[in-house]
Amino acid sequence: MSPYDPFARGRFPVGVRTIRAHDAVRDRTFTGEVWYPAAASHAGQDLSPATQDAFDVPGFSGPRRQAAVRDAAAEPGLYPLVAFSHHSGGPRRMATFLTTHLASHGYVVAALDHSEAFVPELKRPPDETASQKAARLEAVIASRVPDVRFLLDQLLEGGASDSAARPDVTRVGLVGHSLGGWTALAVPDVEPRIRAVVALAPGGASQRKPGIIPATLRFEWERDVPTLYLVAENDTSLPIPGMYELFERTPSTRRMVILRRADHMHFMDAVEEMHEAVRGMPLPGDLAWLSRDMRPVGELCSGEQAHTFVRGLTLCHMDAVLKEREGARRLLDGDIQRELETRGVEGQEMKSPDVARHSAREP
Repeated sequence: MSPYDPFARGRFPVGVRTIRAHDAVRDRTFTGEVWYPAAASHAGQDLSPATQDAFDVPGFSGPRRQAAVRDAAAEPGLYPLVAFSHHSGGPRRMATFLTTHLASHGYVVAALDHSEAFVPELKRPPDETASQKAARLEAVIASRVPDVRFLLDQLLEGGASDSAARPDVTRVGLVGHSLGGWTALAVPDVEPRIRAVVALAPGGASQRKPGIIPATLRFEWERDVPTLYLVAENDTSLPIPGMYELFERTPSTRRMVILRRADHMHFMDAVEEMHEAVRGMPLPGDLAWLSRDMRPVGELCSGEQAHTFVRGLTLCHMDAVLKEREGARRLLDGDIQRELETRGVEGQEMKSPDVARHSAREP
């Protein structure tokens, strides 16, 4: 048997399909994406530019490709389900480097465009007043957890799971980035189906910079939901002291690993493009500081290093919890920093709240 390696691509080719589902309670029609293990007949097609899926990202020129085959035949089986929650504004396909990686290792992975990405009253209008903005952001925050629960309902109980690659209701994980990370930490308050969480540079800390969405966390979890924080050392939007705060407050088994020389965009596709686009963007009002304070991407770790970090550790956490793989548990309980160093990635694990408190006091 080969040694356990969550950083390498999995044995399955990956398929992807688009789903649409109507939420009758809120009268909203959601668009989502599902990545899944594809049949062996598609081997290599997900890695070839000639047969990979291509899609457009609003606001960016030219199509992007993802390591998946559109509407590929599925490899029949029952697989753990991982839901992905995107950053504020979306869209759902902002971390295909991760969603396709998980699917290649035998997971069904799903993401939808959250409500604020398409519901007219949740979009920022021109000349918005402070009171209008506060009300709109409150509605955006309030929509997030119901959005994820609706996605789970559709995949686990509704018609969206109509595929030979079936999601397992007893093995469900949740991953989110930024406001999506906040979402991943908020859902376990009310959703008993979640068994594992990975929070990528999550929002929700009590101390926020101007213009950051004022989402808060109750952490009213009634059971142990093993949680992995993957955060960025030089996060301009959501700085590291807030990550320590959330880590300490998490009422569950938890661990945190910090990616050195990384900022907030290092958890997305096309890291360098996204980072420099935001850094060069003239942001309005109370967000004007953001682009000014961001370091040039050339001073930070590469997108490939960041993707290696996120792919490997996210998969390892899900494998340890949802698949109960002993190799994954050993890797997480071992020297994570050394594991990353062998792959050219600089990271540091925070193993206890006491360590986090000490580090937060350091200049």
